[in-house]
Amino acid sequence: MKKRTFAASLAAGTTAVLLLAAPLAASAHVRVDPGQATAGSYATLTFKVPTESATAGTVKLVVDLPTATPFTSVSYQPLAGWTTTVDTEKLAKPIKTDDGTITEAPVRVTWTADSGVQVAPGQFQLFTISAGAVPDTGQVLLPAHQTYSDGSVVDWADKTPASGAEPEHPAPVLYINDKAPAADGANPVVATNTPAPTATASTGSTDAVAIGLGIAGLALGAIALVVAVFAATRRRGKVNA
Repeated sequence: MKKRTFAASLAAGTTAVLLLAAPLAASAHVRVDPGQATAGSYATLTFKVPTESATAGTVKLVVDLPTATPFTSVSYQPLAGWTTTVDTEKLAKPIKTDDGTITEAPVRVTWTADSGVQVAPGQFQLFTISAGAVPDTGQVLLPAHQTYSDGSVVDWADKTPASGAEPEHPAPVLYINDKAPAADGANPVVATNTPAPTATASTGSTDAVAIGLGIAGLALGAIALVVAVFAATRRRGKVNA
């Protein structure tokens, strides 16, 4: 009986740790910051890309730009150790604007790591562009495709359903006329042209260490709870004896 009681307590403690740690894991998605911009402006957009794999590093990032409501111009902030290209293509349907008819527009930005360079496990990197003019629409999806050194690719391209439940691989979203929901609008600041700082390996390591310490603290707390419950069970057993 005592063994079953202890096993049940241990299972409860382990479940508590996993539930508390889940929000930390869920936050490790590719996101764009700021999440809100003003129509007609030129916005500085930064994609935060964490390496979620424990065995491979990030070596390439491709971000798809909107074509139905395109940006007219996109430039990128140079990133040491990475080669960046902006692809411009002819639009399937010309777009009429106050400045004239747009027949071609930037459709894709690609960052490729140089030989020997990667965003290692436990680290993240910031990839920054300046995009404009921001289209006069509710929101635009900016699907991102993350390639790892082992050849695997994670497509951050899922659209969040109307229910608000976050999919497994949500696409970064830039809200314009629509208001960013609380979950996606953690930093709903109107985008500006101020360049974002480039993340370094030490920054990523610090972030990973902080998360690791937090999970470790939760685990120790759960273990202490299990020990306390086990001790109380034993005392009750002795009294009843």
